[in-house]
Amino acid sequence: MDVAEGLADSLETDFADAFAFDEFNRMQREALPALLERDENVVASAPTASGKTALAELAICKALDAGGTALFVAPLRALTNEKEADWDRFEELDYSVYVVTGERDLNPRRARRADILVMTPEKLDSATRKHDSNRYDFVTDVDCCVIDEVHLLDADGRGSVLEVTISRLRRLCDPRIVALSATMPNVEDVAAWLDAPDACTFDFGDDYRPVDLHADVKTYTHGDNAFADKYRRLYRALDLAEPHLREDGQALVFVSSRQDTVQAAKKARDEIAERDIPMGARGEYDFHTRAKELENDTLRKSVLDGVAFHHAGLSKHDKDRVEAWFKEGLIELLFSTTTLAWGVNLPARCVIIRDTKYHDPLEGEVDMSPLDVLQMLGRAGRPGYDDVGYGWVVCDGADADRYRRLLREGTEIESQLAESLDTHLNAEIAMGNVASEADVFDWLETTFYYERGQRRPTKYAFEDLETRVRDTLATLDADGFIERERDSGDASAGAIEPTALGRLTSRYYLDLDTARGFADCCDRAAAGDLDEAAIFEAVATASAFESVTARQAEREAIDAVLAGQSVGERIETSGGRKVLAILRAEARGTTPADLRSDAWAITRNALRLLAALRAFLDRFASGHDANLARRLEARVENGVDDEAVGLTAIDGVGPGRASKLARSDIHTPGAVRAAGVSGLVDAGLEEGIAERVIEAARSLPAVEIDWPASFPESIAVGANDMRDVTVRNTGEAARAELRVTVNGREMTSTDTYLRGSETVPAAVFGAPDHDALDLTVSVAFPDLPLVPVRESRTVTID
Repeated sequence: MDVAEGLADSLETDFADAFAFDEFNRMQREALPALLERDENVVASAPTASGKTALAELAICKALDAGGTALFVAPLRALTNEKEADWDRFEELDYSVYVVTGERDLNPRRARRADILVMTPEKLDSATRKHDSNRYDFVTDVDCCVIDEVHLLDADGRGSVLEVTISRLRRLCDPRIVALSATMPNVEDVAAWLDAPDACTFDFGDDYRPVDLHADVKTYTHGDNAFADKYRRLYRALDLAEPHLREDGQALVFVSSRQDTVQAAKKARDEIAERDIPMGARGEYDFHTRAKELENDTLRKSVLDGVAFHHAGLSKHDKDRVEAWFKEGLIELLFSTTTLAWGVNLPARCVIIRDTKYHDPLEGEVDMSPLDVLQMLGRAGRPGYDDVGYGWVVCDGADADRYRRLLREGTEIESQLAESLDTHLNAEIAMGNVASEADVFDWLETTFYYERGQRRPTKYAFEDLETRVRDTLATLDADGFIERERDSGDASAGAIEPTALGRLTSRYYLDLDTARGFADCCDRAAAGDLDEAAIFEAVATASAFESVTARQAEREAIDAVLAGQSVGERIETSGGRKVLAILRAEARGTTPADLRSDAWAITRNALRLLAALRAFLDRFASGHDANLARRLEARVENGVDDEAVGLTAIDGVGPGRASKLARSDIHTPGAVRAAGVSGLVDAGLEEGIAERVIEAARSLPAVEIDWPASFPESIAVGANDMRDVTVRNTGEAARAELRVTVNGREMTSTDTYLRGSETVPAAVFGAPDHDALDLTVSVAFPDLPLVPVRESRTVTID
């Protein structure tokens, strides 16, 4: 069926230009009436590469045609960017596409005006938790929500996020839900959860695959050396690929990491030459010239031998070239990470999963999920070229039966909500969605967990559901996340209210164990026991890092970073010490090479946790404590020492410029202003940049502390005096904490929005048990990485 013909009765024919092909296939034609002629929710399960993306685009077109807003929920952050590029087709029809991710600064105005929003489950969860704010109110104006790869529900950790977020979104704005998935045996459970009628529920079987799939398992002999095992698996993979390569077929080999794609491609080129497999295009002058366009030197050399690699770290330019040349047949053997299986439709006659385990910076060595395995194997077979696609899992003999069973039976989608029920329930209470025990059960009934639990009550222990809910509420209450009304004789009937702790935990997307650790850190701060070590320890021991492992090669580097320091004495695990070492090294800008492979992921998570801990300290301790956390956050992000960290508060000053200025003894925004353009030029900045940096520095607070001229130098024993000290801000106004201490003990503290000048009382008293009083006035900005401004006076006691 021609695309324009298929749309003619339901949509403007202009929408035909939104599709990247001219005709709908059989699967798409069967789903058309449900998507275009009805308004109910739709659930469709279909084999990989069968054309599910077109179903998403049909649903989006229907929403746009009605003047609505569509939301596309992508399973991976890398895929949100791909959708943005791919959907230029909608932009050409005058519909705007806007990607909302944690990597980009949100533009709420653009988000509100967008016709198509693209988000990950995690970002959508965060947005729906803040839907009543001006920044995220756009999320309540969604008319159609397309869930790509809804079988993500079954993924550890991430599955529960998708589940509760979709349930929440349905309560907020009740959009039409279109859920798409690779093959799943229990599609009817997902349909029941989403209230999709039978006429809108599709289970397209393997006969809808454009090419038949032959999938099986091949084992290798496992040795004692993990590095050698990689090459054993690589040779096994090449054995499987060789007959197809000799017939001018193509092979796609999935490996566990970016680095492995490069190393495997290098080794494969040597082995292919050794086996004398006829491959490559070195004799083709035109391709030789085109290959020079590649930015990656290793890739440029490799493609001429018909071998390439593909991973998220390559530039978009290089990835686009690799994909195009693979489709053209110029690249015959391609090594890739799993991202390619979820994103680009790049089928091959032969698909081999070399690595069934991979190293996760936060989880250590983990098994590839069954969903990932099936998704990758589903790429086998090129429509229009192959009659059969071949898929192979290369694994240790001990795992072979498990993978054969997966290939034979598939895997049912299960809810993962039970594993994090307390955290998600706290979030619902914090948002005001749950205000009583009855509300808890009403909320649960909107979840996939409840749907599966009804069908499999024994597996989900549903006979004890009431007990579990009450135990969870009791724990939340006892630990201070909620408050329960206890006036009623019926313990289950009282109202439930969130506490400040519960709200902050939800707002900053924390699990409860991490929140408990942060609350303990606040108690230490209140007792005057907070320093850099305590903050770093609180972050390094957060639950987000509990599965981090330290490989043997990393341990020497960890010991070197932490050598001679008391920091981390309370951290016993090697993984916790690894996180701590990375944080301290990043804060100095000197991360050892052996720790860099995991440093990016650990640092990104640590920055989120430091921001959350800052908010906890601001709420439950003091502005000075929050400022310390803010400075450490800026140091980890920029790699500068504490003396120069205030420079990072200046818009346009990052690690490089901060280091240049610090080398010229310019350490603060005040020093930047005083240096002037000529001083910054002397420090190494270009004149135009220097002018902009000075202008940005003027937009920050500039504090002066004025002690009265009559402030006493001494006081008699038993006498008392009270003087006012003036704190003046000659720069931009900002939230500040003004603190007065005497001999290190806090006497007064004031939270204020410091604009102009304010006075603070400084009490001078003749304590008989002291020879002198050291009075300090200190000004700290909780939200800015500025070093606190302190002025002191000493009064002797006569």
